[in-house]
Amino acid sequence: MSKNNKTAITPTREENYAEWYQQVIKAADMAENSEVRGCMVIKPWGYAIWENIQHILDRMFRETGHRNAYFPIFIPKSFFEKEAEHVEGFAKECAIVTHSKLEADEKGGLKLAGELTEPYIVRPTSETIIGASFAKWVNSYRDLPLLINQWANIVRWEMRTRLFLRTTEFLWQEGHTVHETEIEAREETLKMLNVYATFARDYLALPVIQGEKTESEKFPGAVTTYCIEAMMQDRKALQSGTSHFLGKNFAKASEIKFQNRNGEMEYAWTTSWGVSTRLIGALIMAHSDDNGLVLPPKIAPSHIAIIPIYKNDEEKQIVMDFAIKVQNIFKGLYLDDIQIFTEMDTRDMTSSERNWYWIKKGIPLRLEIGPRDIVNDSVMLARRDKEPKDKHSIKIDNVVDYVLKTLSEMQEGYYQRALNFRDKWTVDIDDKEEFYRFFNSKNEEQEISGGFANSHWCGNQTCEEKIKDDLKVTIRCIPFEAKEEEGKCIYCGEKSNRRVIFAKAY
Repeated sequence: MSKNNKTAITPTREENYAEWYQQVIKAADMAENSEVRGCMVIKPWGYAIWENIQHILDRMFRETGHRNAYFPIFIPKSFFEKEAEHVEGFAKECAIVTHSKLEADEKGGLKLAGELTEPYIVRPTSETIIGASFAKWVNSYRDLPLLINQWANIVRWEMRTRLFLRTTEFLWQEGHTVHETEIEAREETLKMLNVYATFARDYLALPVIQGEKTESEKFPGAVTTYCIEAMMQDRKALQSGTSHFLGKNFAKASEIKFQNRNGEMEYAWTTSWGVSTRLIGALIMAHSDDNGLVLPPKIAPSHIAIIPIYKNDEEKQIVMDFAIKVQNIFKGLYLDDIQIFTEMDTRDMTSSERNWYWIKKGIPLRLEIGPRDIVNDSVMLARRDKEPKDKHSIKIDNVVDYVLKTLSEMQEGYYQRALNFRDKWTVDIDDKEEFYRFFNSKNEEQEISGGFANSHWCGNQTCEEKIKDDLKVTIRCIPFEAKEEEGKCIYCGEKSNRRVIFAKAY
């Protein structure tokens, strides 16, 4: 318990947000640090969330014409050298394989042997290795568009790691597509960004801002990078997905050519786009509270924890028979397109201990069944979005309708709560001093400062870099919804015709 003895997580969000985040993950038993520095072990509850992300997005990808494939984790060093901006962008993050085997040394240990003629890069992203295959697969305009997705792991050296948000190895999906025309490629880039935004809204209950990255923030080697940005409860931004229009840059590097409709050879237009296990970090930080993890029903591994309560063997048999009957009621039940799953908790623990276990894991509903409930042909039901002791008696005949209605209300409620929070802390700022105060207003009562500053920017990279150096604040995106309006750059005061989103970020 925290120092106020009223919450399950120590410290609370207000006391220490960064440590609160780690403790939520620990309390929910989602993941832990690995013996391999900078890497994580994703435990069943955390991995089940990732599986749900996979299943839902995979369906959305398939509906938009994409198919899954798999490509090598090792990328020859020479492949990276073909695209100069790309290799420069990832050079400091690459893990490199230089030898092919181990041999015993004189001291009984092991030494490296079999030096490779060319080092391999352990996949930090796959544009170059996938491009090598695409160059063989694409010969004619009739082969286009080529729409491929890969679910894989990624390795990027990280100095400061945090579970789910930034680890040396993480899981993700990366889409890679090839197109006949620039228009088709640009449409693909925006289409997939919208898929991410729809997924974030409808399943993660996460409101996001869609927009374009600035030149300094775009993906190395891309012509244009688009993103979705979400606000966490400490008012920092989290980039939750990106989609890149690559132009012909990677096609030229990988020799992806096709015979066009006039019989001439030309380079193709390509895109790439991806999300990662960082989305789980977004879920935690956007929705969870000082009692633990909070999960929108449409992404939760399970939806109802059934907690039988009995004092002796005689009561146990009666209660368990009824509990199994209730559990069977929910089999094959769906919340829209999401199947409802239950957990039967019969562990030798008090009902209070079992309740708190599931509260900390974020399960949406807890359903208690005791002898009195059976007499009344009812159950006691508690919601994760209410106080822990807030419970209601529901007749068995009404329980299905009540559960479906409640889960739907919770899904919408979590989204609306996150949206209201974001809107509260998104502020139009036109004065430089006010801008600096907004991001530097920490005091004894208020540890967290800032939010999203919707301010003018002249487009000059120098102003962008100065603000980043002074405040550790970056331009998260140039929002699609931003209207053209005359104003003055928040840093230099020069003319500007648009507002952008400034924020501190993960």
